[in-house]
Amino acid sequence: MDFSEIKKASENYLPQMTRFLRDLIKIPGESCTEEGVIRRIEAEMKAVGFDKVEIDKLGNVLGYMGSGKRIIAYDAHIDTVGLGEMSNWEFDPYEGYETEELIAGRGASDQLGGIVSSVYGAKIMKDLGLIPEDVTVLVTGTVQEEDCDGMCWQYIHTKDGITPEFVVITEPTNGNIYRGHRGRMEIRVEVKGISCHGSAPERGENAIYKMAEIINEVKELNNRLAYDPFLGKGTLTVTQIFYTSPSRCAVADMCAISIDRRLTVGENDVTSINEIKELPSVKKYGAEVTMYNYNSPSWTGEVFETECYFPTWVIPEDHPACRALAESFRGMYGEPKIDKWTFSTNGVSIMGRYGIPCVGLGPGKEEEAHAPNEKTWKADLVKCAAVYAGLPSLYVKK
Repeated sequence: MDFSEIKKASENYLPQMTRFLRDLIKIPGESCTEEGVIRRIEAEMKAVGFDKVEIDKLGNVLGYMGSGKRIIAYDAHIDTVGLGEMSNWEFDPYEGYETEELIAGRGASDQLGGIVSSVYGAKIMKDLGLIPEDVTVLVTGTVQEEDCDGMCWQYIHTKDGITPEFVVITEPTNGNIYRGHRGRMEIRVEVKGISCHGSAPERGENAIYKMAEIINEVKELNNRLAYDPFLGKGTLTVTQIFYTSPSRCAVADMCAISIDRRLTVGENDVTSINEIKELPSVKKYGAEVTMYNYNSPSWTGEVFETECYFPTWVIPEDHPACRALAESFRGMYGEPKIDKWTFSTNGVSIMGRYGIPCVGLGPGKEEEAHAPNEKTWKADLVKCAAVYAGLPSLYVKK
């Protein structure tokens, strides 16, 4: 394989990649409202010569190169989070800006850059004849990941009937190759009280006071959770609190909290729910512990309801997909660092639910995700497109 030829091809496409990314940044595309972004990706895929481009009923865009039976996929979620507190932004997040080195705007790292490098990585494969005869390369621009990571791939796998040999997750990896991350789940704890007039609180049962005891025990539980040498420690934290009360001068008769639970190796939905159910204050007050469900309609109106459980996943460093990605990287940019994500990706379904191997490389930095003044680096776009292009042939040879 002529790695220098691949690098040169990717460098030559930087102006097109820059234009494409800046176009995508200008189109608002929060979860469930991604149609404009999807249509722009569809147009770019067709313009660069994908053999087939489809939009499925959920609203994911699927671009195919090649015609072999073996599918190698590159996934980029193309929805973004909102803008947050506007006073924290130093520029218009949708207009963005660019310099010689970087491109800024909402979604630049998380993770519109990933679809840009994937589309042009596939074009380079086609230009240079790098797609093996028995392989089809699939590039997916997936929706609603920020709302419910992995739901889009539950749909692709179960409804579209697609099962790749492996998937490259193109979330930002700080210039490294990633092979796993902790899972997560969204838990609700609810406790009832009895309302009464605030002038005589002893007549009722204050649900907020009950929840205060539960919160303290949840906080302490975090210190006892499992640890894995590679993925690190399981964690949990209270992220939201809700209540009902007849008025501001009445005792609260319901209080609930949301818990963000991060899962390391050996932890799952059953063990994590049971840990909370066994807390003394939860038992004492008969609190209800449940998992959230997700059922928001996509931009097409399609609903795919799923529980908010996102399993942990890891692949071995010597897995053929990981070794091939490392070899492609090494051939052009030197020895890669093999590491893991801190946050969660669509791999929770692809690998976590279905056992389809995943490996990660994507432009940008994790630290830019969901942050104001978000940016990515042009050199990352070039590097990832080049490494993606070299991967299929190297994998088939393994």
